[in-house]
Amino acid sequence: MATEPPDQFGPNDWLVDELYQQFLVDRNSVDQAWWEFFADYSPTDSSAPLAIVTAAPTLPLEPVVELPPMPTAIVTISDNSTDNTSESEIERLKGSAARVVVNMEESLSVPTATSVRSMPVKLLFDNRTVINNHLKRGRGGKVSFTHLIAYAVVQAIKSQPSMNFSFAELDGKPAISKNSAINFGLAIDIAKPDGTRQLLVPNIKSAQDMDFA
Repeated sequence: MATEPPDQFGPNDWLVDELYQQFLVDRNSVDQAWWEFFADYSPTDSSAPLAIVTAAPTLPLEPVVELPPMPTAIVTISDNSTDNTSESEIERLKGSAARVVVNMEESLSVPTATSVRSMPVKLLFDNRTVINNHLKRGRGGKVSFTHLIAYAVVQAIKSQPSMNFSFAELDGKPAISKNSAINFGLAIDIAKPDGTRQLLVPNIKSAQDMDFA
């Protein structure tokens, strides 16, 4: 197979390089669909790190010592037992915690893709300082980087609507859902009255129609 130009995978070059390094060390750690491709693949980027596999020196074999069998650990779960066995309390999840479990289970069947970009963030720091100084002189309060990044994400999706598309099924076949509204989820760490903490993800409906405030 001929070597492809270095930009054949575009922004996903890093992922292919990472898979190739894994293939060099242990091909079984990479999906078999990549084996034929990597068999003749040679990265053209000379700066990419290479995985070097060296054989360990042969050491004299030690005599095998047969150890006695390990005792088996037995864990019992008891609801109403009166003996001295250790008890584990099982509590049914309710409300938002139960919903999180349902959503996580459903997410396992949804195809996902990840793309990474690096960008300078000095302007982010400067704008945060300007906004907080303005708030200090006025109504008070502060904005965090989360506020700025969340607003930027919504604006980016508005300019690139395809990033808001999602996977769906139509008559039992894979399909794409072209969503017009941007429903934005933002994780928030909440302190409960009893001192414990809970992670909630409020869903902001139609975020594309809202301003920063």
